[in-house]
Amino acid sequence: MRITGAVLERSGAEPPFTRSRPFTVGPLDLDPPGPGELLVRIEAAGVCHSDLSVVDGARERPTPMLLGHEASGIVEAAGEGADDLVPGTRVVMTFLPRCGRCAGCRTDGRLPCEAGSTANAAGTLVGGGIRLHRGGEAVHHHLGVSGFATHAVVSRTSVVPVGPDVPHDVAALLGCAVLTGGGAVVNAGRPRPGDPVVVVGLGGVGMAALLVAVALGHEVIGVDAVDAKLDLARRLGASQAFSPAAAIDAGLRAPVVIEAAGSARAFETAFALTAPGGTTVTVGLPAPDARASIPPLALTAEARTVVGSYLGSAVPERDIPRYVDLWRAGRLPLERLVSSRIRLDEIDAAMDRLAGGSELRQLIIFDERTSA
Repeated sequence: MRITGAVLERSGAEPPFTRSRPFTVGPLDLDPPGPGELLVRIEAAGVCHSDLSVVDGARERPTPMLLGHEASGIVEAAGEGADDLVPGTRVVMTFLPRCGRCAGCRTDGRLPCEAGSTANAAGTLVGGGIRLHRGGEAVHHHLGVSGFATHAVVSRTSVVPVGPDVPHDVAALLGCAVLTGGGAVVNAGRPRPGDPVVVVGLGGVGMAALLVAVALGHEVIGVDAVDAKLDLARRLGASQAFSPAAAIDAGLRAPVVIEAAGSARAFETAFALTAPGGTTVTVGLPAPDARASIPPLALTAEARTVVGSYLGSAVPERDIPRYVDLWRAGRLPLERLVSSRIRLDEIDAAMDRLAGGSELRQLIIFDERTSA
């Protein structure tokens, strides 16, 4: 079928992206779903730093590539073996398919799926195939989703169904921001009842971590260099909010600290804010060559723990229904993470705004007219 999508032509583009124009928004051909695959009409797709990291070259991926890894949509057709999801089902699309059999899948979310990771690095679906083409040329998939398009073919293991009462914007956020940020708290940090939680880096993932921690009854302190994000953190339930320097000067310490900025400096700040006996969870994705400096003695003398958490150490089919229940109960106002709603053809400008730190989550919104 013919679809419209935003294809990244090359990685390592120079900002501003509205000038360098790394994307081409236009028609592509999408093959029908194969065995174990679904055709999904995209309703909403989030613009995330993991997309930006491919655009600016911090994360190496094959190009051309149809980006977008956080999305929601409606099932339109199913391949053999995936017909447990009937057409009309709303699904959350997640960026790490899970085979359920490999050594990674047997760690209950602590390690990613081996087959899913291999496919993601190669720009294919988990079965090894490519369903996107343009003028006879293959266009690579992004993290098994490629949500910056009107339609996608994805592995059944890349989606989790949600009820029709879950709006498409909330459903999209569940696929990355909430799984990653919330999971950093619930699955990796595991604060005890009454423990305060510090979140360093208040972008989409960090604010999701804040919202989930507040929903679970924890006091939350936000840390970010952008004043507007500190103000928003307070409105979303943070008891206090500091710049990194002010937090350190105040002697702030907490038993669980989540680093969600994806930078070495933020990781060092998060470690400095972790109390003796506490846990520093790093969930951000810095550049591969980034290096941080921490005092090793503190690990020993203060019994510290540092935990890496990829995708929030999540098992999507287990965790997404938990977050949906919190949202239904009115305890998890995920709609407040959406800073703007945009069109697909605004993707270059959206990347500039994301790089500038002025946005939480920009959502590309599709409707049935643009998806036809």
